[in-house]
Amino acid sequence: MHFEVLDGVATVRLDRPPMNALNIAVQDRLLELAAEATRREDVRAVILYGGEKVFAAGADIKEMREMDHAAMVVRSRALQESFTAIARIPKPVVAAVTGYALGGGCELALCADFRIAAEDAKLGQPEILLGLIPGAGGTQRLSRLIGPSRAKDLIFTGRQVRADEALALGLVDRVAPAAEVYEQARAWAAKLAQGPALALRAAKECVDAGLETDIETGLAIERNWFAGLFATEDRETGMRSFVEDGPGKAKFR
Repeated sequence: MHFEVLDGVATVRLDRPPMNALNIAVQDRLLELAAEATRREDVRAVILYGGEKVFAAGADIKEMREMDHAAMVVRSRALQESFTAIARIPKPVVAAVTGYALGGGCELALCADFRIAAEDAKLGQPEILLGLIPGAGGTQRLSRLIGPSRAKDLIFTGRQVRADEALALGLVDRVAPAAEVYEQARAWAAKLAQGPALALRAAKECVDAGLETDIETGLAIERNWFAGLFATEDRETGMRSFVEDGPGKAKFR
């Protein structure tokens, strides 16, 4: 895997040809890179990318086949922790999806805040065809994203969906020509990397945490962040710019 930072945008690049199968080593590296992206102040947005041909076609089935129940009890927690670490990066994260995003690959894309898919991309959760269910958050994140009945359709059947159907389902947020997917992801990330980092972190946490709880608790999370941001330099910059220069002209970097 590769981790590169340019102008505030970090690209996490999967590189395990031919299909970027997500073996244990890749899963553990995702955990490490999530921590690095979270820690580094020069990283203000993140792109998940598998290259021009494929995002990630799923778990390493040969490796999984050798694991028994006892081993998977331990490993399944580590698997979920690595994906959850990506989902909880307190900065905007976009998945640039080319080719296949199946099984663990689809679950990794679900950890992003925004998904841009190539016109010829295919996504799905085919674990049922192995006598399994998604184990890296797919039953939870997919149902929260597209609703329980649509999620059950994909999980129960294991079918793959093309980019146009994925867009209609809400599984991806934008479809682009394959050659433009990474560039569009970078443009989205670069724009947000210029924004107020703490406010973006607050917005992400409020939305994500609010989805996991009741509305009163969610409102309390929002209220605390809203008031807290009044103590930040970014808030002062934004309001001063609004008064002096007009709306939408503040520069936070």
